[in-house]
Amino acid sequence: MQAHSPEAPSLFVLETCLTVLAGLLAMTWPQFGAGVFCKIENSLGNLARRKKLAVAVAGMSMIFLRLAILPVVPIPQPYIHDEFSHLLAGDTFAMGRLTNPTHPLWIHFESFHIDQFPTYMSMYFPAQGMALAAGKLLFGHPWFGILLAGGVMCSAICWMLQGWLPPGWAFFGAMIAVFRVGLFSYWVNSYYGGAVPAIGGCLLLGALPRLRQRFTTVDGIWLATGIAILANSRPFEGVLVTIPALAVLLRDWWKLERPIHWVRRAMIPALLLMAVAVGMLYYNQRVFGNPLTLAYTVNRGTYAMAPVFLWQKPRPEPVYHNPEMKSFYTGWEMEDFTYTQSLAGFFDRTVQKFGVTFVFVFGVLLMPPLIGIMRTVRDQRVSYLWKAGLIMGAGMCVNAWLFPHYIAPFIGGFYVLLVQSMRHVRMWKIATRPVGPALMRVMAISCILLAGIRLAAVPLGIRVERFPNMWYGNPAWGLERAAVQAKFQSMPGQHLAIVRYKKDHLAFDEWVYNAADIDHSKVVWAREFDAPRNAKLLEYFKGRQVWLVEPDEDQPEPRPYKPKLEHADVTAQHRVTSSHQ
Repeated sequence: MQAHSPEAPSLFVLETCLTVLAGLLAMTWPQFGAGVFCKIENSLGNLARRKKLAVAVAGMSMIFLRLAILPVVPIPQPYIHDEFSHLLAGDTFAMGRLTNPTHPLWIHFESFHIDQFPTYMSMYFPAQGMALAAGKLLFGHPWFGILLAGGVMCSAICWMLQGWLPPGWAFFGAMIAVFRVGLFSYWVNSYYGGAVPAIGGCLLLGALPRLRQRFTTVDGIWLATGIAILANSRPFEGVLVTIPALAVLLRDWWKLERPIHWVRRAMIPALLLMAVAVGMLYYNQRVFGNPLTLAYTVNRGTYAMAPVFLWQKPRPEPVYHNPEMKSFYTGWEMEDFTYTQSLAGFFDRTVQKFGVTFVFVFGVLLMPPLIGIMRTVRDQRVSYLWKAGLIMGAGMCVNAWLFPHYIAPFIGGFYVLLVQSMRHVRMWKIATRPVGPALMRVMAISCILLAGIRLAAVPLGIRVERFPNMWYGNPAWGLERAAVQAKFQSMPGQHLAIVRYKKDHLAFDEWVYNAADIDHSKVVWAREFDAPRNAKLLEYFKGRQVWLVEPDEDQPEPRPYKPKLEHADVTAQHRVTSSHQ
């Protein structure tokens, strides 16, 4: 990861300056380029009125632009715990499996957000893993599945906006999403991002206004598809979006004189949802041993002390087999949960959650158009969405944590409110001067310009910080492990990489992750334990070259493995001490 000095200019500061300059330009020179902009707007308006074409253009634009910048912003390397967990699911599905048997030496492969019992599998719901599997099967790399999901997300945003707004504004909002979310954000540039649940939310919220006007089977299928995706990606947040939408539809249904027509047309979508529910029950049975056991449940019950929701009580400390997982669950996670449960912590975290959501969705650049939000709130056209947004926000407040992909199911709702606010701002005049149209135009140009600055940030020495603007994307994480992995891949034969951490190792920098089929993998990553366990590990993989990897070294390089003699003594002493406590 390339480091920049604290004196290097920050992209966040540059975005703020660009926003101020754009606003000043719009107010002082509103007629600047008006003729050219009118021609461009007319051309894009003609495209936008061809709604299906506009939907396709929005998605394909995102895909082609992201592919075009690959030489500068390459395929990301996994780093976050969640990424490796989803990659395990993707690898499993790509092999035609739903899960994997527990390895006899599982204790050496135990890692974050991965179940070892009753089967070896990701703890998460399967939708993200399916996208990764599609990328691996179709294009040879799981990230291309995320890229496709990002393109579908931008298309779904366009389609969703068309249900709420005029087609020209819908296309305009979708293209903003391409530049603000599609190119650089971690939703598309990681392996745990929010593109998949965003698709589900947009299909649901896009079908809603169409179904309220006229119930058709096709729109009902889109609604059911959106619900199915949410149920298999972000079910809690999906419930917060789904229940209000269904409540509105049922209310409209009972107002009809002949609701039997709705029942007939809803049969196919209902059958689709029933089939998805049966599939989920079967998946739960295969992976977790019980059809009613949901994802997360087994893993959190095995490792976590802190629950997910603030009204829940912490669990007793479980038995941990390695200090890294103990440090994470009893240290950072438990401390953060305890703080959030306090009154001061709840207020602090609620403000932080609002700020993270606001900055990710809108950033600084899209703040000026929000001056029309109060008029937007009074619009009957979109009144449902701000109410649904409040429900979503209330649900997020009781969740112990929030990252931007948590709000992915409602990203389409945010964009409707943003674009509708833009429509009001466009009418803004100061002493007959058309400031509103000029402001919208310079905002659009600024989005493109800022994307260009972000693209050139590394060669220009601009600091790209993950916070506060997470749409900038993640730093270049995971490069050290990826370099060691690539070195093993380039060497002949099969390899066993035994990982040895220092006592002060950062739990977030985990290296022990493996593919679905551990025994047949070219590289197997394993934790180092005491001498007897290590001897069993070496015996089991006796046909492999054995290496020692120490991630906490300045430049981690694999070396031929030599047991750490004092490691066994320390472990034995620890066991004796524990037995007397």
